[in-house]
Amino acid sequence: MQLHTHLAIDESLSGRVVRVRPGYAQVILPTHRAMLADRKGLIHGGFLFSAADYAAMAAVNDPHVVLGASEVRFLAPVRKGETVIFEAELEVRKGKKRIVKVQGKVEGKKVFEGSFTAFVLDHHILD
Repeated sequence: MQLHTHLAIDESLSGRVVRVRPGYAQVILPTHRAMLADRKGLIHGGFLFSAADYAAMAAVNDPHVVLGASEVRFLAPVRKGETVIFEAELEVRKGKKRIVKVQGKVEGKKVFEGSFTAFVLDHHILD
């Protein structure tokens, strides 16, 4: 299946979609120096959130999908050089509303989980 949304994402900062099928997406986020929060190698959570959001939007996979809300938990630190694998699954589809659950793991250990509420609009949000 082809990706139809968020086609201008900078994959070096938000990850790369490696799998997409109806209601599901997987994003791989290799971490690097530009993502550092400190000198000890901690990756800033904003980059993890971005990749998780990207995975959620890819699971919906509509060109007019937008994020409306999220509830997330950072479960463990991520260090520079680690690769985070995000899996997103569409759980609720009601009218324009979509709820997508996302998990992020490093070497099988869960480091992130969240619920993303998205909306599929009739046109681009900036139109």
